[in-house]
Amino acid sequence: MNARRNRQLTQAAQPLLIPGERVELVSLVTVGTVSVRKQVLTTTVVAILTLGMVMATVRPKAMYLMLTDQRVLFFDGNRGGKPGKLLINFPRHVVTATETKKGMLGLTAITYLNVTGQAEGLKVTFPAQTRADSRPFAAAFPVTR
Repeated sequence: MNARRNRQLTQAAQPLLIPGERVELVSLVTVGTVSVRKQVLTTTVVAILTLGMVMATVRPKAMYLMLTDQRVLFFDGNRGGKPGKLLINFPRHVVTATETKKGMLGLTAITYLNVTGQAEGLKVTFPAQTRADSRPFAAAFPVTR
């Protein structure tokens, strides 16, 4: 992530940080999954309505990730590149993570977060430009088996 975005995210998060809380990692990720059924349905409906002139795809939500020594914070990343409001906030002690795996064509890196008390894990995908952040991120948590 470039220095300007890093600075913007740090400024957006500053009022939310607990006194003495230290930022360890800042990155851009996508969070969640989109089913194949939803992808096909969206593409088909848009193609029919526009007589094939427009194609549309559905993808998981882009978010800015901030890992501190106490919490994992996710901020809206769909505001023209600027960090938006805080969307997800987990205390670090309730989170475990899987080891990082390569995504499609090895261009992305994927880690699943498991939160105590939640039935499903949270898929965190690091795109090509922030793929290097995936290993330190996953290493910050106990490993989920």
